[in-house]
Amino acid sequence: MKTKILIVDDEADIVSMLRRFFESKGYLVLSATNGAEALKQVEQKMDIILLDINMPGFDGLEVCKRIRDHVSCPILFLTARIEDTDKVRGFAAGGDDYIVKPFSLVELEARVRAHLRREARHSFEAQIKFSGDLTIDYSERCMFFAGNRVSLAKKEFDIVELLSQNPGQVFDKERIYERIWGYDSEGDSSVVAERIRRIRTKIAAFTEQIYIETVWGCGYKWIK
Repeated sequence: MKTKILIVDDEADIVSMLRRFFESKGYLVLSATNGAEALKQVEQKMDIILLDINMPGFDGLEVCKRIRDHVSCPILFLTARIEDTDKVRGFAAGGDDYIVKPFSLVELEARVRAHLRREARHSFEAQIKFSGDLTIDYSERCMFFAGNRVSLAKKEFDIVELLSQNPGQVFDKERIYERIWGYDSEGDSSVVAERIRRIRTKIAAFTEQIYIETVWGCGYKWIK
C-alpha cells in the first residue's frame, strides 16, 4: 500500500511541485490550499502531513490544533521563516518538525522518511498495560480509564508510552525530548512540560490518581 501524504499550502506552484516530486517517489498525494480544505482531506487516514503555516483564513497552527487530538500521524510545518517563539507555538500545537522555505526536496524527503521510520517503530505486536482502572493499548495507541477513552494527541501518547513502559525510571526533559522528537528536531525540551501538563489534565478528568510523577530537579517517572 502506498504511503499517503497530505500537502497543504496556499501557493499552488509549491503544491504542484511537491505533488510531482512525491508521486515520482511512489507516494499517494492528497492536497489542499487552505485550512478548510485541509480539514476535509484529513478525514482520510494520512500517514504524514506537510502543513504550511501562513495561509488565509485560519493558518497552519490553527489547523494543527483542530486536528491533533484526532490525527496521530506526523505533522511537518512548512514556513518561510521561523523564530524560537514560533517553534514553541508550533510544537505546543502538536507539530513534529519544521521545514524552512526554500527547502531542498532531497532534505524534505529525508525528513519525511525519518518520521515515517519513527512511526513504523511504534507498530509492534499488540501489547496492553493495565494499571488499576487505566488501560493502555500500545498497538492501537490509545488509553482508556474505566472504559472511557482518554483522548491523547500523538506526542502525548508517545510520552505516556515511553514512561509507562519504563515504570519507576526517571526521565529528564531533555531525554524525553530526544527520544520523542528526535535529536535533529528544531526545538527544545521546554515543550515536554506542556505536553505532560496536558496529559495530566486529560487523565484528571477521570480520576485523581497520579500516574506521572514529577521528580523535582530530575524529571518525570511513571508510578509503578
